[in-house]
Amino acid sequence: MAIARAYFLPHPPLAVPGIGDGDKHKISKTLAAFDQSAREIAALAPDTIIFITPHNTLYSDYFHISPGKSARGDFSRFNARGARFETEYDSELAEKIAGIAEQNGIRAGTLGEKNAALDHGVMVPMWFINQRFTRYKIVRVSQSGMEPSAHYRLGRCIAEAAKDTKAVLIASGDLSHKLTAEGPYGFAPEGAEFDGAVQGVLSTGDFLSLFKISDSLRESAAECGYNSLMVLAGCFDRQSVAAKPLSYEGPLGVGYAAASFTPGEPDEGRAFLEQFTQIALSDARERRNSEDAYRALARQSLEHTVKSGAALPLPDGLPDELINRRAGAFVSLHKNGRLRGCVGTIAPTTGCVALEIIQNAVSAGLRDNRFDQVGASELPYLTYKVDILSPPEPISGPEELDVKRYGVIVSSGHKRGLLLPNLDGVDTVAQQVAIARQKGGISENAAVKLERFEVVRHE
Repeated sequence: MAIARAYFLPHPPLAVPGIGDGDKHKISKTLAAFDQSAREIAALAPDTIIFITPHNTLYSDYFHISPGKSARGDFSRFNARGARFETEYDSELAEKIAGIAEQNGIRAGTLGEKNAALDHGVMVPMWFINQRFTRYKIVRVSQSGMEPSAHYRLGRCIAEAAKDTKAVLIASGDLSHKLTAEGPYGFAPEGAEFDGAVQGVLSTGDFLSLFKISDSLRESAAECGYNSLMVLAGCFDRQSVAAKPLSYEGPLGVGYAAASFTPGEPDEGRAFLEQFTQIALSDARERRNSEDAYRALARQSLEHTVKSGAALPLPDGLPDELINRRAGAFVSLHKNGRLRGCVGTIAPTTGCVALEIIQNAVSAGLRDNRFDQVGASELPYLTYKVDILSPPEPISGPEELDVKRYGVIVSSGHKRGLLLPNLDGVDTVAQQVAIARQKGGISENAAVKLERFEVVRHE
């Protein structure tokens, strides 16, 4: 019983007959891997197949589990109507997963469905499975916008919920979409770097290495499989696994990888979440030991407010440049290398830089609407970055910008968007201006005024 085997599988629609038949010879390794996994699943004859998909309902702070008794789907959006699916949901297991997740402080459940139809992240591997075996129910679980560790923890909950079920888990996802200039999103060197890192995990089952893949690398690679794989990893927490790569290829600019994972004996040495947590804590302590006055003040401000509910009084003994100068300031928080909050002021709003930092550090931790409020248990893992802004100056056009040197302010009427300079994943002025427009709610075609500014960064 429990999860008998797990697979990491891609989901290229062209693998299904009737879709892109002229390119099928380019993904022959992937097609062979699909067939092999389908034959193995048929031999296992699971009662339930649990699919983790990046292409169903996605929430930033909630894992959506598809509700109901059954679902249908087809490939009509890919101009192929012949392949149709109708599958029964294992609603009992779905509710059990949601319940155990909630008990462990993970937001998950069957609420908030936006599209009941099966998505291609499920249907592509399902098509191959159904050629060999059909007597199974499914559970469909979406990725979320939560941090990778939450996906790993969800995997632990899935394993616990499935302990009385004969189940197979399929982590559906493609690797980089930026392997070649002809690919769907163009070329980026980070694509091959990301794919290489994931292939290492698929070959060894070293899930600790999975935690060490940065958000910036994932974003630059334009992938959609990492969090599915993280859920798979969590299913085998504290358990040995036999990892078996089945295929890898990327001839169409997208990395397609397949691998199987067969559980072995319990192994306390594979408590990867706890190991990574200790590494992150040690790293945060090391960074704290190297803090300058700016970063230390940001940390002290947020910690004081989270613990006491009051604002930090202006400390004694601060350097003169913090007390005798006024400037705008941005404070960014990171946890395990992942952005946890960022709030700032373009121009000074307080009497000195120190007060600006004190105010904005609290806002970054408690008032950034993109994130939950920082809790006391998170404080030891946070690292801080402080940017002190020069006064903005108007410019005549993008040619006067440099993404490494200058931040940009884009204005249109009462709308205004700002982006700091020298950010991971922002490599061109066009990207910089587009993101600032988006942040300000300014449409692509709206006439805008541009300003630039420099920063002194403390990190």
